[in-house]
Amino acid sequence: MKKIDCLGEICPVPVMKLQAVMDSIQKGEDYLLVTDHSCTISNLESFCKANKLSYQLDEVMNGVWEITITAGR
Repeated sequence: MKKIDCLGEICPVPVMKLQAVMDSIQKGEDYLLVTDHSCTISNLESFCKANKLSYQLDEVMNGVWEITITAGR
């Protein structure tokens, strides 16, 4: 699993970082995006749906989320 560290980054930076690796994501491959900015969640959910990526959201500590993104194409 590859990690995209977005701690301290505000929108739209986390979405842009995910978009930057889109071409290299293989089917079934997982990326772990870590963020501490709550507005990132809704933006990433929209981005994943638009790009046919599945995701799982987990708040690992108060105000810190790990989003596992899996390529389904």
